[in-house]
This record gives sequence, C-alpha cells and structure tokens, in this order.
Amino acid sequence: MTTHNNIRFIQGNEACVEGAIYAGINFFAGYPITPSTEIAEHLASRLPQQGGKFIQMEDEIASMGAIIGASLTGNKVMTATSGPGFSLKQEALGYACMAEIPCVIANVQRGGPSTGNPTHVSQGDINQARWGTHGDHAIIAMTASSHQDVFNITVDAFNMAETYRTPVIILLDEVIGHMREKLVIPDPGVIPVVKRLQTSVPKDVDYHPYLPREDGRLPMSDFGGEHRYNVTGLFHDMWGFPSNDPKIVRGLLRHLVDKIENNVSDITRYKEYWLDNAEYVLVSYGAAARSSIHLARNRQARGVKLGVLELQTIWPFPAELVREKCAGAKAVMVVEMNMGQLVAQVKSAVDTPDKVFLCNRIDGELISPTDIKTALRMIQGKGV
Repeated sequence: MTTHNNIRFIQGNEACVEGAIYAGINFFAGYPITPSTEIAEHLASRLPQQGGKFIQMEDEIASMGAIIGASLTGNKVMTATSGPGFSLKQEALGYACMAEIPCVIANVQRGGPSTGNPTHVSQGDINQARWGTHGDHAIIAMTASSHQDVFNITVDAFNMAETYRTPVIILLDEVIGHMREKLVIPDPGVIPVVKRLQTSVPKDVDYHPYLPREDGRLPMSDFGGEHRYNVTGLFHDMWGFPSNDPKIVRGLLRHLVDKIENNVSDITRYKEYWLDNAEYVLVSYGAAARSSIHLARNRQARGVKLGVLELQTIWPFPAELVREKCAGAKAVMVVEMNMGQLVAQVKSAVDTPDKVFLCNRIDGELISPTDIKTALRMIQGKGV
C-alpha cells in the first residue's frame, strides 16, 4: 500500500540515496564533488539514523579504499563521485574486481576531460566505466532516466554487487542528478534485497575465500572474524595467496569475466516504447532517453513509426537484446551526450551497421527532442 509517507518530491541524487537505504547500505565513504555532492550530504544525515556509518575521506582514492575495507568486514557499501574523482578511483576499483569485493560506485557524470564543465550535463564516462581500470575484466554499469528507475537500479546495483561479488557502477548524469520529480518508495519486501552470502564453513575448518559454489557464487567470511585468509590484488589461488601459475592465472581471469558476461540476460535492465512496428528506433539512456521518449510519443501521435529502446544496463552491453529490438528497423539512431561512446557497440550488435547513426550533443546542454527530430529528418532525407 502506498501512503503519503512513501511519496517524495526530490532530486535524482536523493532517489539514489533512498534506493541505497532500501537496499541495506550501512557504510558510505566519499569526498564532495559536483554534481554528486547531494548523495554524500543526504547519506551523512540518513545513515546514522539507520545505524550506519558515514565518513568523509580526504580524497577519492581514500574513499574507494575505505569502502573496500568496510565491505570485507561485512558491510554493504557505497561511494559517490563525478568525472575527476571517478578517474582517481580506477586503481582501487580494479583491486575490487580482482579481489571480488562487493561495492557500489555512483558516478554523476559532468563535462570533461579534466575539470571540464562541472555544473553541466554529459554522458562522457560510458567507456571509462568499462575500460577505466587496466587489465582484462568485466564490470556492471547501470543508468536510468527517471527517479523511480534511479531508485530501482540502485537497489539492483547493491543486489548485483552481492550476487556476483563485484563492483557495480551507477552512471547517472547531471540532469538526472539535479532535476526533481516524484518518487514512490516501495514498502519493505516489495523489491527483493540480496543479503551478503556468508560461508557456512565452521571456524576450525579450512575456508577457501575464492572457491565458487556450483551456482558460481562465492560465500564470504567477515574479515577479522572467524576465518583467517589473504586478500590481494595479485593473481591468486582459491586461498587468496599470490600465484603466477599459468593455469591458475587463466582460470581466475576466466572466472572474473565469465561470472558477469555469462549472466548478461539476468543483469540486463531496459525499457521499450513503441517498438512493435517501429520503422525507426532510437537507442538511448539516461537524460537523453527522456528527450527520445518525448519525441517518439509526439511522432507516434502524427503517425510516424518511431520507437525507443532505453538501456538501463550499459555494461555488460546487451548485444543480443539490441540486435533483437532493432532487427526490423529501417534505421537506428543512438542518442547520447558524448562523441559516440555507445554507438560503436550498437553497430557491432546489429545485422546492418551501416544503418546505425549517431545523434549527439557535447556542449553541456541537454539534447532536446528538436535536436533528435532534426537528425532523424536528415536520415529520412537520405532515403534510409
């Protein structure tokens, strides 16, 4: 049942906070940076009320280290940042991938590179989320275009971090982070919340921190608790001790990638609008998807068969979904606010990449329905 107590009129950053609290966050470490600062501000107030801990660190590197340590001791953890801070977090993010430490990193994107355009919108960190840390690895990165979906994907992010023992990135953008709209907070239990999978191995029995069960999940033991084990960023065996044995190295890398890439269908979140008979398909995400949906709704009312595929899971990239949803289209247009960071993925996924076009904006302003309509008319004018 929805009551007035469940309804909020808030920023997207606050919706992310509410989702984190719903998911069971009990530790946050961060450093203020525009346009993500409200996440830290609200958690500084809300977390102590929930019995959790908030700490402002001296920088983004220390923030990432703090949540890694807190997660190992049994906490559900999160940090939040934007472009330059996200760059600083990459080494420790790779450590969390290698050591399989559940954590959530919110990146409210702004213009870049460097200090860039701190108070204006961008979606320029899409490829950094995937490839920012060095070495072969897989990553989960999610986004949303509405506050209700920001709440939902934040809960999903915590659930996936625990399920796959991995860092999960929430990629918002400045417009979503700072706009205000209605959020309905579900009652407890409406959205499932995944708890930390604790090992059932008794205290006096040998515990293997990196030995997957048959279902692929790795039970954890709170560091400093009943079991002693090693945690390292080096290639390691099932006990956590460093190894350069080629068989162990290959097996670990395959495990780190396969546990995510083999579960793309379970990880993928998306929304579709008017795709059943669409002649033209807009593929978009985040704030850009709002403009895409607005235009498609307007064009549908005028008899134009225009549909929208809104991606909420960016990585691992849902290639099969994109191929299926775009199969019957005369043309596909990828709408994003960067120089084309996702369009290459869409081209590689569809059967006719020469019919995939980019509609973008890179000047710090929200891409508008008029921008998209102009680009669509150019495609139609070419006879596509």
